[in-house]
Amino acid sequence: MTRRIWIAANQGEVGGGEVMLHHLATALHELGRDIAVVAPAAPSATAARLEADGFTVDRVGGPGRAGYMRALRRWHNGHREDVVWCNGLLPATALAGRPRRIVHLHQWLIRPRDRVLGTLAMRGALAVIAPSESVAREIPGCRVLHNWVPRPLPLSGAAPARRRPGEGGALRVGYLGRLSFDKGFHLLMDVAEELHREQPDEWRFFVAGEPRFTTGDDAREIRERLAASRAVTALGWQAPGDFLPTVDVLVVPSLAPESFGLVAAEAMAAGVPVAVSDSGALPEVAGDDHPLLFECDDHEELAAALRRARQIDLAPLVAAQHRRWEALFSPEAGRAGVAALLEELHV
Repeated sequence: MTRRIWIAANQGEVGGGEVMLHHLATALHELGRDIAVVAPAAPSATAARLEADGFTVDRVGGPGRAGYMRALRRWHNGHREDVVWCNGLLPATALAGRPRRIVHLHQWLIRPRDRVLGTLAMRGALAVIAPSESVAREIPGCRVLHNWVPRPLPLSGAAPARRRPGEGGALRVGYLGRLSFDKGFHLLMDVAEELHREQPDEWRFFVAGEPRFTTGDDAREIRERLAASRAVTALGWQAPGDFLPTVDVLVVPSLAPESFGLVAAEAMAAGVPVAVSDSGALPEVAGDDHPLLFECDDHEELAAALRRARQIDLAPLVAAQHRRWEALFSPEAGRAGVAALLEELHV
């Protein structure tokens, strides 16, 4: 058994992969493993978040991604006997050739450049893992370690009481996360305006999030659309535990293929029915025969899915989603998956 497991962060800003880094660090700690994290010195959000929760963090590198990769190569020389869990393509590539290495890919290898880097990064690794069957099928020798999420808790005191499905009134439809066109945000806006025009007393749309990891022009267009909309209420960034109890259905209308779908899993954990596009791994997260699945980038399909949400009994769907979260995507399931992987690798 190794003396220490290091988790190498992919970037200094906090995105979905860095959220999973935090969950992974927590799981390894709960398993009694000696763990630490190596992360970019700048931006420092990833390092600061982990340090605030008591994890040991080595801040290295800069400026930029190339500087971080060079720093990881130098850092590697002093930690050759430890196992490094490379949480993303960047650290896996920077440490290519290191034998005591787990490669954890959180995104699809779509671009030719990423496929070349992926081939280099995976060579000689102890294991290559991905968060869904959808991604793993595209990578020879890759195995699945599903992402997991805790039950969302409110950050601002007690969360509002949830209305039970079927209690009537306007259907409160929510969107949570990054506001960008690749997430299908413009599609949701179009459908919200249409449904609100048809039945203004039957629909309420709420958006929690900010334009991030997008172009300045796209961010400006998104803010302008929100400011002009009569159908959609923009709430800014909110914690999932504060936002999810206020909506009856959560929509995940992604266009770009999702490698998992953390927001969908959070809704399942919180007891909120989720309507998802068929992009990437989202149908895999939601489960077979999900009644609120719709074709991505299809206005009529999304509108139809939301109309179905008004017509069907949502209570059985809520119960089924929660059971699926408990079995596959809960912290307990994640910890068991990590323990099984380490045992198999004799780490």
